[in-house]
Parts: sequence; structure tokens; C-alpha cells
Amino acid sequence: MTATLEDPAAKPARGPKPILDGERTSGVQFAVYFGVIAPLAALAVAVPFAWGWGLSWVDVGLFVLFYAISGLGITVSFHRHFTHGSFKAKRWLRVVMAIAGSMAVQGPLITWVADHRRHHAFSDREGDPHSPWMFGTSPVALAKGFWHAHMGWLFERDVSNAERFAPDLLKDPALRRVDRLFPLWTVLSLVLPGIIGGLVTWSLWGGVTAFFWAGLVRVCVLHHVTWSVNSICHMIGERPYSARDRSANFWPLAIFSFGESWHNLHHADPTSARHGVQRGQIDISARLIWVFEKLGWAYNVRWPTPHRLQKLSAK
Repeated sequence: MTATLEDPAAKPARGPKPILDGERTSGVQFAVYFGVIAPLAALAVAVPFAWGWGLSWVDVGLFVLFYAISGLGITVSFHRHFTHGSFKAKRWLRVVMAIAGSMAVQGPLITWVADHRRHHAFSDREGDPHSPWMFGTSPVALAKGFWHAHMGWLFERDVSNAERFAPDLLKDPALRRVDRLFPLWTVLSLVLPGIIGGLVTWSLWGGVTAFFWAGLVRVCVLHHVTWSVNSICHMIGERPYSARDRSANFWPLAIFSFGESWHNLHHADPTSARHGVQRGQIDISARLIWVFEKLGWAYNVRWPTPHRLQKLSAK
């Protein structure tokens, strides 16, 4: 059943409130730098670490487990549910999903949603926080644009105005509490793999390696997969559907992004609960939403219909 839902990301562009809400404090800016650079440094030493000290199957298993929890927390929770309202969910599930998304260490819930709704309101135009087309189309400009869209924008101090872009979340006390506790979810996301790894192997070193691989390296990999949707999926790929921007499908990222790299359909129909709508387009996030719906935990799911897809077709 297809629900008639209005995309929350489409509303703020008409609002009278300013786009930005001041600048980050020095403390928050430091936390952003640390949250981006520390996992990246771990990835840089991952190969020599594995060569010299090993990578166990416990590390691999915990990496996959926490990657799935935090990655689907971003795609199903932060993105499709909270940003675009692709489906409604029972209240307990909303809180669980908000915590899972926070464990991706990509910023607090309300900040993430405000940034992404701002992105859709001004996609690939002035006001978009991370368009790769900000500096022109020359090779140098595109290289600069790729860096900006991929991770450079994270180091800017501008703050998207949550009162304009996420007023619905600001009104929810439970979600505001999850948002405020972002430092706790970050610590748990990094430390829990180490604790579990230490208990499973019954060794301190097992905890250290699990912390490294399923904590730091996992966060870094997920960061760059998510950021690649912002950068690569607005630069190269196929565009079978009509969108008002340069969003594109980039199939190599489909599995790792849980279906988010079918980005052209998403920008053509932002509230759709499924992004991979063509034959062979794997969309793990949509499958999880389907499971939630079958269990009665999710409802009013906006599934794409053949008629709507035909109307959106660029051909």
C-alpha cells in the first residue's frame, strides 16, 4: 500500500527562517575534526596493523555487525525515516533507530537531518552544503568540488538552522534527548566492539583489535561510503529518472551503502522507501523497512508504484 506523504525536506525551502544558525563553537569544531581524522588515521595504519598483529574472525564478525547496525541506522533511520518520512514507525522503534544512526558517528540526529534537508532544498545550487558543482566544471574546479562534497564541507563552521529544517524533531522530547546524548552513543559505538571482542576471546589483545577494526576502522569505512553518496553520486553514474539536480546511480556502492547509491531515483522521488527500483538493483535498506512493515513496527510505507516510476522516467 502506498501512503500519500509529503517530503519533510521539501517544506523548509519556503520557510521565512534563515538557512544558517550561526557557527559551531570551537569545542564542537574540534570534535568534528577528531571524529573525522581519528578513524581516518586508523584506516591509514590498518594494513600494517593487520600484517604485524593480525585480524581475527572475531574482528571481522564484529566489524560486519556494527557496520550493519550503524550503517542501516543512517540509511533507514536518519535518512529515509527522519529526513524524508518514507515510513512511519512505532515510537520505541523511532528511538532505537535514532540511537543506531547516532552510532555511525556522523553527527547528532537533528544536525544530520537539518543538513540533509537543506541539501535537498537546494540540491546542487547555492545553499547546498555539499554539492560537488560549487566551483565550476574545469578539472581543477571538479577536483576541488569533489573534496568539498566528500568531506571538506564537514570542516566548515556553518550550522544549518534546525528550526527551519528540522522543526518536527525539535518538538519531540525523546529525539531531543537522543540528540543531546550523541557523545554517549559515540563512545558506545567505539568501545562496545572492544568489550565484546575481549569477552569473546577472553583476552585484552582481543579487545584491542576489536576496538581497532570494528570500532575505528568500521566508522571510517562507513564515513567514506556515506560521503561518497554526496560526492560520487552527484558526479558520475546513470540518470534514468528526471531530477532537478545531477544526482546519479553508482552501482559499485550499492551493497556497502545499503542501497543509498541508487541516488537518482531518490532525488527524483525523495520520499520513496525504496531507492533501487529497477531489476537487479539491490536495496538492503528497503528490505529492512519491508521487514519492519511485516512485523507491524512500520506503517504508511511509501513504496514506489509502476505508474509513478513511469512518470519520473527521464526517457
